[in-house]
Amino acid sequence: MPDRELRFRVFRHNPFDPESTPRMVQFQLTETPRMTLFTALTRIREELEPSLQFDIVCRAAVCGSCAILVNGKPRLACRTRIETLPNDITLMPLPFFKLVADLSVDTGQWFRDMGTRVQSWINAREPFDPNAEEARMSNETAAEIYELDRCIECGCCVAACGAAQMNPEYLGAAGMLRIARFLADPRDGRPEAAVFDVVSTEEGIFGCIGLAACEDYCPKDLPLTSRLAYLRRKTALLALRKSSQVEESTVADGYA
Repeated sequence: MPDRELRFRVFRHNPFDPESTPRMVQFQLTETPRMTLFTALTRIREELEPSLQFDIVCRAAVCGSCAILVNGKPRLACRTRIETLPNDITLMPLPFFKLVADLSVDTGQWFRDMGTRVQSWINAREPFDPNAEEARMSNETAAEIYELDRCIECGCCVAACGAAQMNPEYLGAAGMLRIARFLADPRDGRPEAAVFDVVSTEEGIFGCIGLAACEDYCPKDLPLTSRLAYLRRKTALLALRKSSQVEESTVADGYA
């Protein structure tokens, strides 16, 4: 089969340059065997347009840096084979995140802010004792935590989410997955009320509109929809418990 001629339409814009305007620029390359989108972008930058900006670090679908929109779908450039794409390829930066330039966006700031909002660390019940024996847990629990910890923070789930595009404060599947990860950890001692306050809002689980695009486009095949369903059930149980406590308190006050 002869090598195809590929036509790339690439978004170009530097928001920090007052003379720059958003535009689409076309580049043409000849396909080579086992070519990835990362390879194509590198060739464009080295051979055709040295100023093109995009992000890449690991080239192994581990760092999450190279996520972009490929023909309207969020994908990792390093693991996207050109042979799976048509001749005409349109590349855009991920929506929702702050644009740095061209195909590069700042996902780091959003993930840092999200981590602070959900307290993305072990809330220990007791002060840390460096001389104490290591905390033990079952293999099943450790495997569940590991599965929920495989997120590479690429932002594909947020970029694919309709709710996130409408609400910039929405935690997204990545934020909810982080909460589920700590709920599964027996070492975490945060009170249920703290979880309820974060999750039971339009920025939390009730902001989800159920399109399931987050799981469709997650490059690591994380169980996002099942964790969202778990948090929805958890929130409903916490709400029922909270309302019953209020009712009991009201009745008790009436007889005081």
